[in-house]
Amino acid sequence: MGEFELIARHFTRASRSARPAVALGVGDDCALLQPAPGQQLAISTDMLVEGRHFLSTVAPERLGHKALAVNLSDLAACGAEPLGCTLALALPRADESFVAPFARGLFALADAHGIELVGGDTTAGPLNICITVFGQVPVGQALLRSGARPGDELWVSGRTLGDARLALEVFRGTQALPGADFETVRRAMETPQPRVALGLALRGVASSAIDISDGLLGDLGHVLRRSGVGAVVQVDALPRSAVLAAQPLALQHECLLAGGDDYELLFTAPAVLHAAVLAAGERAGTAVTCCGHIEAAPGLRVVDASGAAVATPWRSFDHFQ
Repeated sequence: MGEFELIARHFTRASRSARPAVALGVGDDCALLQPAPGQQLAISTDMLVEGRHFLSTVAPERLGHKALAVNLSDLAACGAEPLGCTLALALPRADESFVAPFARGLFALADAHGIELVGGDTTAGPLNICITVFGQVPVGQALLRSGARPGDELWVSGRTLGDARLALEVFRGTQALPGADFETVRRAMETPQPRVALGLALRGVASSAIDISDGLLGDLGHVLRRSGVGAVVQVDALPRSAVLAAQPLALQHECLLAGGDDYELLFTAPAVLHAAVLAAGERAGTAVTCCGHIEAAPGLRVVDASGAAVATPWRSFDHFQ
């Protein structure tokens, strides 16, 4: 396939919805988006590079899913409704056996969230995937990293954290798991589920939010710096799968606190809104767990159920280290 045949065959579709926000999609020099009155555009870009963000062993369909999921997770953390996305794709070769399932995985998740592919680019080169997502959020209602306040409770979404990191350690050869257990954690690593519905439900409830991409402690640190506050994390409260819970405690802590690739929401809310947070999670169909609180004094402390300090010798993921 040539470039334009590839685009026409795999990435150009008739409009799948009557969304008024997408005035013009694939086919021109620019896409045209029109957010609803009183809305602001929310825009985020993530790049996935083979060997840095994903392994060559990942199934193309799962890779297409994840490439979009990590971007939708950013919209979720902002409380934004998805509108459209662009895809810039570098491929070593125009291989139908890769491109077809990749597009299938991407569009399956796009359709699940009512988002349209409105443009992008393709070129020859090392495998590299760059997606930009566009969403809308009412003026003044975006969830930001800068809103955490002393006394807020700290929450995390989802029923499991750390499985993606455990899968990575199996790939690295530092850990071993039975086949079914490995598939469970591998699925968490390769097909994360963006919490878009929860982000929408938390508008007007959460005081700050971020998605967990580089590890809970590192991502929480971004919130603390932007908000000028500190936090206490209760490690024993963090949700984990039965597979991770069966591992040594030190490995559990590393995966939970510094693992990354979870793409759950980490957010704060005033303690008086505890019931409202639970109701938001129920409306979104997503479990939410209170796992700490915000303090006025700077710093980040991790404690166990007895209140004893837990050592945290790890650093969060850094693209240049």
